[in-house]
Amino acid sequence: MVTGNMLIVIFILSLAALFFLILKLKLEPFLALIGVALATAVVIGIPVTEAPKIVTTGFGNTLAGVGILIGLGVIFGQFLAASGAVEKIAQAVLRVFGVKKSPAGLALTGTAVSIPVFFDAAFVILSGLIKSLSKKTGISIVSFVTALGVGLIVSHSMIAPTPGPLVVAENTGADLGLFILYGIICAIPATLVGGYLYGMFIGKRVKHDGEIEEGVIDPVVKPKKEISTGLSFFMLGLPIILILANTISQLVLPESGISTFLSFVGEKNVALFISVIVGVLVLTPYISQPKSQLYSEAINSAGIIILITGAGGAFGAVINESGIGQHLIDTMQNWSIPVLLLAFIFSQILRASLGSSTVALVTTSSIMGPLAVDLGVTPILLGLAICAGAVGLSMPNDSGFWVVKNFGKLTIPQTLQAWTIGGFVAGVTALITVYILSLFSGILPGL
Repeated sequence: MVTGNMLIVIFILSLAALFFLILKLKLEPFLALIGVALATAVVIGIPVTEAPKIVTTGFGNTLAGVGILIGLGVIFGQFLAASGAVEKIAQAVLRVFGVKKSPAGLALTGTAVSIPVFFDAAFVILSGLIKSLSKKTGISIVSFVTALGVGLIVSHSMIAPTPGPLVVAENTGADLGLFILYGIICAIPATLVGGYLYGMFIGKRVKHDGEIEEGVIDPVVKPKKEISTGLSFFMLGLPIILILANTISQLVLPESGISTFLSFVGEKNVALFISVIVGVLVLTPYISQPKSQLYSEAINSAGIIILITGAGGAFGAVINESGIGQHLIDTMQNWSIPVLLLAFIFSQILRASLGSSTVALVTTSSIMGPLAVDLGVTPILLGLAICAGAVGLSMPNDSGFWVVKNFGKLTIPQTLQAWTIGGFVAGVTALITVYILSLFSGILPGL
């Protein structure tokens, strides 16, 4: 197999080939991802008899995590939109934050929601608000996609009890309560700068033109009767409440009958399934279209999203199998740069190359975490710098990239400009906040 710096060269060339096939040759992204994944595996030196297995395993493993979730999420969004619930929620956000600051409201909502709820699930659940808010405010859809996506990924990468930050706190030996507190302190400015301010900036410069397919979650006809704001928020929040209840029960009442029950109904796929069933029963009086039409439109839309997301996971599996992560670890340990910046860069490069913020967090913290004292920094500061690095630079080898692209109804260049760079801006902002906190080392508890 290829080793050393050639791994990085091959990774860059594979991304270039992917963009060329999709953007220039207009090849369907699903076909391009599978083709580039197979070709990359062969070029790296993976035996030709093993390459297809790695691709199919990566495809399957990705869909094991998000396949059912995407299907249920599209159906759930379809019913919420057809009942008028999405419109009601959008109106409420506008009343609280005002028209000009509505993307900030959506970004902060995303940051709060993604603490207990996984990124993919949260984006699917909340994506129905994007188009409705854009229509009501006249603000670009790109701004809202950036606000929501960045808000979600910031807390997903920085605030425990999300698994990644939880592992970082454990590996660095940081006090979990203080790690959560300082994680929130870093997450808020990161969300506002990367999600809201950058989102407004890029939204004015990127045209979301009419060639983009309209989302299926827009109601074609008006609801049969007007739904209340309270019921609208309840339905949107139902899967989030179930998932959050599971998280809290595991912390407060571990190994009890209640936690066992909630671990089932609060599992993300089950929580969303329950919400869909409740939505079908509760929202039917407000819906004018035949339910068979809503099911058909949702399933048709979910199909291509599932295929592309799985293919993105297949590409990521090949890159992971190549050993590029270990090569980057070996290379970066010899760099003479400040430790917090090194932790950030280390995590950031692994995030981009391996396509997973969680893998980047686990890998980086497992290497650098035990060395916190020897490196001359507190565990909390080191852990937060690692978390900041996992926020941005989501590439096409990340299944989340395709979730944002397809549910946000963006092109690939728009996704790169809004989601990939927006996340990077948020991550750098979080790192700057970590450095500001370091100025109070010895004064504030845990620092």
